[in-house]
Amino acid sequence: MLGTANSSHEIQHFFCDTLPVLSLACGDTGLSELGILLVSFSFITISYTYILTAILRIPSNEGRKKPFSTCPSHLTVVIVHYGCASFMYLRPKASYSLERDHLIAVTYTVVTPLLNLTVYSLRNRAVQTALRNAF
Repeated sequence: MLGTANSSHEIQHFFCDTLPVLSLACGDTGLSELGILLVSFSFITISYTYILTAILRIPSNEGRKKPFSTCPSHLTVVIVHYGCASFMYLRPKASYSLERDHLIAVTYTVVTPLLNLTVYSLRNRAVQTALRNAF
């Protein structure tokens, strides 16, 4: 059952995140947690390598300008998301706090998508024009 915890087989979270599910395991989950983090980090690194390679193959500087201008804002969103996930997965078990986990989970399930929405909305020329006219 999500959200409440009356027994040791209930997940104390508002959504089914990997870490609370792993906490139901009887054994040590440290290696599994590290593996999950490393695999996802590897996929992100490989993806960005392919993206960077594709951008660098664009022959004109003007053609490379638009993709490179989007990269810093997108990387900020990725860093916020993986920063929260890293904090959850790499901290010592002794510092576990349910309230802190809920706050971190809200950050990477609510704040990160909102940041993504804001980043890509601000890249839209119509939104930029509307903001200039408003201010």
